[in-house]
Amino acid sequence: MNVLIIGGAGYIGSHVTRRFLDAGHQVSVFDNLSTGHRANLQKEADFFEGDILIKGKLLEAMSAGFDAVIHMAAFKNAGESMEKPEIYAENNISGTINILNAMSEARIKKFVFSSSSSVYGEPDYLPMDEKHPLIPVSFYGFSKLEIEKLLKWYEKLRGIQSVSLRYFNAAGYDPQGRITGLEKNPSNLIPVVLETAAGIRDKVLVFGSDYKTKDGSGIRDYVHVSDLSNGHLAALEYLENQKQSLIANLGIERGFTVHEVIESARKVTGREIPVEVVDRRAGDPAEVYSSATLAKKHLGWDPQYCDINSILETHWKAYLANYPEK
Repeated sequence: MNVLIIGGAGYIGSHVTRRFLDAGHQVSVFDNLSTGHRANLQKEADFFEGDILIKGKLLEAMSAGFDAVIHMAAFKNAGESMEKPEIYAENNISGTINILNAMSEARIKKFVFSSSSSVYGEPDYLPMDEKHPLIPVSFYGFSKLEIEKLLKWYEKLRGIQSVSLRYFNAAGYDPQGRITGLEKNPSNLIPVVLETAAGIRDKVLVFGSDYKTKDGSGIRDYVHVSDLSNGHLAALEYLENQKQSLIANLGIERGFTVHEVIESARKVTGREIPVEVVDRRAGDPAEVYSSATLAKKHLGWDPQYCDINSILETHWKAYLANYPEK
């Protein structure tokens, strides 16, 4: 198929682009390079430089003719979204409306959306499945949920079928080392830990020491970016074969504590990684992990990187490519 990947120069987007190319699809990338890297653009993919807030640029790109669109161009810092809701409303919600309207004009009927586990909010029960209440605690999560609601209407009124993939915590890099562009200003735990190992940061702040977990720190579900990429490929195949929409979690159905991640990173990197334990952050639950039963059943999704060491090893190789050991 001929696929347009919006946000395909970003961390996850570049891996998804690589996976689609490996599978033999014709791929084009649409990206404004605000958070993505030109170095992450895959040479076999065509590139349209543009912003999703400019509908004319989207229409220009889509006039090339595509069978499907993959949307991965959201702002994604939950903390920042609470301080700057306006830019999250504009980019995430208005930008997605522009994409859907452009798709409607271009008569593109297949859409894979990078959603987020943040649509759930604090867990009522674990593991969190797709029937869990949807009560996001960040404006970022709210923006993702609003898009999922929009998709139902665009299917009903414009025939655009979609798969929304609710990621848990993306981590890792291409095991073959073909993608090495690092995230800009990361806020997630694993890149923060590895930035500390690389000497970019002085220390890792651990928020909270008194959660009811094995070591008092929070537990999260980390899913390898290569497994996420396989999930996107499977989602498009599902749309092609089943011709119906779906919402599914992507996670490894278990979690690791903050201290487990840091200790594993010390072993993988051979670095000390200083830590400072500080107060909890408001709204941070003790434990979050997924049920991925629907993705396994309907998409045939089978994550391959389910231990923290293998996730960290591939991620660290990308840091070493940018910050070689002396």
